[in-house]
Amino acid sequence: MKSVMFRISLLWLLLEVLCSCDCVRGRALYSMEEFESPAMKWRPIPLWFWNDARVTEQDMEYQLRSMIEKDLYGGCAILPFGPGFGPEYLSEEYFRLYGKAISIAESYGARMSLYDEYGFPSGSMGAKHGDGKARFAEKHPGMTLKRLDKDEYHCAPGDTVRIDLSEAQGRIMAVTAYDRRSGEVTDLRDCIHERVLSWAPADTAETVMVFRCVTDSDPNVDYLSAEAVSCFVQDTHGAYFERFPEAFGNVIESTFFDEPTMYRCSGRVWTDNFNEKFIERYGFEPDCLYPALWYDIGEGTTLARCRMYSLRSQLYAEGFMKTIGDWSRAHGIESTGHQDQEEILNTTSLSGDLMLCGKYMTMPGIDKIGGDRPAENFYKVVSSSARNWDHPYVMSETFGAMGNIPVDSLYLTAVEQYTKGITDLICHAVWYDDSNVTFPPELSWRNPLYRDSLPAFNTFLARLRYILARPGRHVADVAVLYPVQTQYAGHYMDGPLGRFAGGVAVEGSDYDRLSAILTDSLGIDFTYIHPEVLNGRCSVVNGGRIVLDNDIDRESYSVIILPAVRVIDIDNLRKIDKAARRGAKVIFTTLLPEQSATDEATDAEVADKVESMLRSGRASYLPELSPATISGALDGFVPDVSFDGPGVFNNIHKVIGGRDVYYLGNIGGDSLTLTVSLRGAFKSLCALDPRTGARTALRSGCHRGRTVFELTLEPSHSRIILAEDCLARPE
Repeated sequence: MKSVMFRISLLWLLLEVLCSCDCVRGRALYSMEEFESPAMKWRPIPLWFWNDARVTEQDMEYQLRSMIEKDLYGGCAILPFGPGFGPEYLSEEYFRLYGKAISIAESYGARMSLYDEYGFPSGSMGAKHGDGKARFAEKHPGMTLKRLDKDEYHCAPGDTVRIDLSEAQGRIMAVTAYDRRSGEVTDLRDCIHERVLSWAPADTAETVMVFRCVTDSDPNVDYLSAEAVSCFVQDTHGAYFERFPEAFGNVIESTFFDEPTMYRCSGRVWTDNFNEKFIERYGFEPDCLYPALWYDIGEGTTLARCRMYSLRSQLYAEGFMKTIGDWSRAHGIESTGHQDQEEILNTTSLSGDLMLCGKYMTMPGIDKIGGDRPAENFYKVVSSSARNWDHPYVMSETFGAMGNIPVDSLYLTAVEQYTKGITDLICHAVWYDDSNVTFPPELSWRNPLYRDSLPAFNTFLARLRYILARPGRHVADVAVLYPVQTQYAGHYMDGPLGRFAGGVAVEGSDYDRLSAILTDSLGIDFTYIHPEVLNGRCSVVNGGRIVLDNDIDRESYSVIILPAVRVIDIDNLRKIDKAARRGAKVIFTTLLPEQSATDEATDAEVADKVESMLRSGRASYLPELSPATISGALDGFVPDVSFDGPGVFNNIHKVIGGRDVYYLGNIGGDSLTLTVSLRGAFKSLCALDPRTGARTALRSGCHRGRTVFELTLEPSHSRIILAEDCLARPE
């Protein structure tokens, strides 16, 4: 079955081409009537916790109808949760109730997202009632998460060490000797006979290290194994499809996974066939690289870590996200979900590579949750992942565990998300048993704090989705290199911060602060560029611009910033240097590249190119990162959207159907009146208020090829800016 997403993208690509023709430029892109009263398909859908209660058909039907009729939600994502939940998860009675929910949603033209787990994280299929055993582990022994263990044996000169290497203790990944003084590593596999290692160091004390991949007690699927994840998908997603095939691509529009992560298994998630995958990718065995996962092994440490951690990230993204994404496309639905702990700077032992996780999803996602977890500094990582791999939609699960926040905070959070590239906000949450809410708020008609305001808020979200949740081209002049290879090089296992916090604080990491400075302090939108994408999808054109050469989301950058990048792919640096020679503005912040992530032989070239760029003035270096230093380095650069006044608006500019669409929001604490300047000469602009549905004509003028107008926004308020002829009026 062809993916719905593919068909939609193809249609919008065709529309982009058609709208570039003069004969259809005057056609309206949006309807004022539908903006004021968005259709059901644009409404947000919440997580609906079937929590700690025996769900009955009567109560379930009443709640779902109330969510749609009273709260103006557009459907739901059912999340079975808690030890008191009934009926039995994945039982026939469970599916009977689920089928009833599908029928109710279909009667309204509403939509559902298939939440793929009992509680979270995704991957266990929940525990069975009675014996408490996780379904997946019981049905598929040997396909659950694996852990990399290391045993050390000190060995003095002349001593002989004998170690039993029976596979019963786990699969042997490497056996090495490690000289702690020099960092030298020796492969000892040739000293193993009949599963016993016998070896003596020659003239210096060394440490023998045995690395095993063992089955952890964690009951979740082996995220790094596509074979294991395929079993999980067939037993969960496949069970829904077997019973409700006609709903897929109709009522069920997406699947949703929740909080997989590699901080499980003591932060040392591994998989049995890692070495075979390494040989396929690099052409040699990785045995002598294993000590670098914990220790400094000398000059080869950086390259060893980049190769080992990069492969683990690839196996994770392909094993879990790609397997689910491929199944979803084959069954006519989108795939979305999010990692746990996305707000941790060093992602190596968590998501591995947060941008790469979105490569295989039609809708990359993030979680905005309470508890001092600043996801707002990472919205751009996830939305940029979508840009990099040409995915038009970006999801955020929002408001979980934030408590009964004021209504205005709902709007403030949403405005920030949509100006930073989110297109689909999934509200967390509606609770079946609203007297037993584990992670407030309870966002339904039953909560007196939100009862009267939810319909207006959900209509606000629907208006934003109607305007922004469409395939199109994101416009940004600034690219920021995603520093994942520097994270790999600085990471080691069992780090002092602990597995939940990323283990290791990598020196100088500042890409999150750079993001906040650009968007929140300077009002400059940007896109993170992944090293893989810079090499494979980007080209340098005349004028020094770097072009992201996607089919739909084709972007073009005149500025590239490298945030605390100590380690870099040499081909990335060569391309950046080429752009600089042709006129691009290049900025290094706080750390300069000094090592290659791909080949030790090119370390000297990294240093030479960086020094040459700085000496010649083709690049600048900022030892301190602040709005003032960034603004100074950007002297002479005029962004696509700029502001004159005491502050900035967060903003995003997209070209949809060949037409320019801007969204501007005030996420500060004060009312702002600013002069807004847009690149290009526009006639008859109007401002749409997504809170009220009102349209206002803008009094604008042109100056030096730019369109200028004045805009006033209260805190947490926003406006959509369009050309008047983009908007059809009611008859």
